[in-house]
Amino acid sequence: MNMQRVFLTFFGAGLSPKAPGTVGTLVALIVGIAIIHTMGMETLFMATLAITVVGIFEINKYEKSTGVHDLQEIVIDEAVGIWITLMVVYPTALSVSYPYGELIGIVLSFASFRLFDIWKPSTIGVIDRKVDGGLGVMGDDILAGFAGGFLSVIVMIGINKLLFGA
Repeated sequence: MNMQRVFLTFFGAGLSPKAPGTVGTLVALIVGIAIIHTMGMETLFMATLAITVVGIFEINKYEKSTGVHDLQEIVIDEAVGIWITLMVVYPTALSVSYPYGELIGIVLSFASFRLFDIWKPSTIGVIDRKVDGGLGVMGDDILAGFAGGFLSVIVMIGINKLLFGA
């Protein structure tokens, strides 16, 4: 396996025979949490930005060589999406008044990102269907990441208000 394929499949996670997008998201979630805990949110932000830019160009090259748009094995877009969700959710998860806020934030991040990534409502779906190349592959997951993050924050704040009235 060449380095391009290792990158696009997120170290082979996208080669899973079942649910490669979900497996890729789960692996990237674990990596994202590890980055936050060891190197900080700023490092995750910079990694997300760099991987997004490189990913767009590498997906363009890969699609040109294979002749297929948005192969299921490409999961680098899921990594970027879940990392965006984590970056939106994490500050709220650490600030809520109830126990296990961080863990609940992580679980909500995964569930909400996958919800928007699979459902593809509104603009997310339009980008997925109408934008070609790497920008289309990455774009829908970027928006799904923000949508999932905002939904998770709303849920976490709602739980906090219900439990503590704060």
